[in-house]
Amino acid sequence: MKYIDEFRDGDLAEGLARKIARIADSSRTYRFMEFCGGHTHAISRYGLLDLLPDNIRMIHGPGCPVCVLPVGRVDQAIRAARIPGVILCAYGDCLRVPASGGMTLLKARAEGADARMVYSARDALALARAHPDREVVFFAIGFETTTPPTAAALVQAEAEGLNNFSVLCCHVLTAPAVTGILEDADTVMLDGLIGPAHVSTVIGAAAYEFIPARHKKPVVIAGFEPLDLLQAILMLVRQANEGRAEVENEFSRAVSREGNRKAIALMDKVFAVRRDFEWRGLGTLPESALCLAPAYARFDAEARFQIPYARVLDHPACECASVLRGRKTPQECKVFGKACVPENPLGACMVSGEGACAAQYIYGRFRTSA
Repeated sequence: MKYIDEFRDGDLAEGLARKIARIADSSRTYRFMEFCGGHTHAISRYGLLDLLPDNIRMIHGPGCPVCVLPVGRVDQAIRAARIPGVILCAYGDCLRVPASGGMTLLKARAEGADARMVYSARDALALARAHPDREVVFFAIGFETTTPPTAAALVQAEAEGLNNFSVLCCHVLTAPAVTGILEDADTVMLDGLIGPAHVSTVIGAAAYEFIPARHKKPVVIAGFEPLDLLQAILMLVRQANEGRAEVENEFSRAVSREGNRKAIALMDKVFAVRRDFEWRGLGTLPESALCLAPAYARFDAEARFQIPYARVLDHPACECASVLRGRKTPQECKVFGKACVPENPLGACMVSGEGACAAQYIYGRFRTSA
């Protein structure tokens, strides 16, 4: 299969691993953060850590859209789902994220709330058309990857006059999250970052140029296949050895410097930047998330149904916040693999298909932190 099998070739992977081992300086430790949860899962799924020298440490980042949702935002979705006449639509992983008191959207549905899984914002629009007597609320989450489809759905809803459709907007932005990580004195020192793949197809490579300019850290944008990631690590090691800090694009077959201009223009039309937003693990970050622009404010479910946000603390035994910051690995959490498993998660990192805890539990490929 073109562009898939070629990037999973075992012999090529071993060759890249030998190159990395050959140029890696044995007298130092390399700490690279893969920001994207999809990269975290690929690293675990393909056993890439087993191919790397012991002095290269891969650190999980906060690029899992479900994981970074604070408890209070999930509470909002549950409150919306319980409103009579409302159909709450959400991506599958969101239905299982624990909120206050261990409640989830799935449990709320068992108690009578109408919470449904959808694959896209278009599915929620279809429900609004099919049920004109009901209010359909789409729980809109994710980074810049899923934001343009939500924007397109809102433009379509306006064009069709679907007044029974609204959005609980929790879309977040990549650059402020990276800034929050790099400016946090308690975060482990990093020697470079692997830039996300899907997000970068939208925002472009230029969006990361502030990282080497301001923080003196190299960035390599990478695809999700094992050869993509090994090549990106090789490129980061080279930059670290040479004392360079640049944005390099390994995923050039899909990512351009400018990004998807139509998608960016659509987001700018429909959304505005929030003054601040609370993230799980990163705290409250300025200008780090989106809300609806004034022209689309009537589709704001938070305002329409008067469900204000209230901050709620995470489960006291869950280390998801520390995992998202790179302070701890999943196996350093006392409940990992014990009280917290995918079938009974205590935190979002064990729920999501992009969560670091789920990746390490499912694939069983991890090694003790140095």
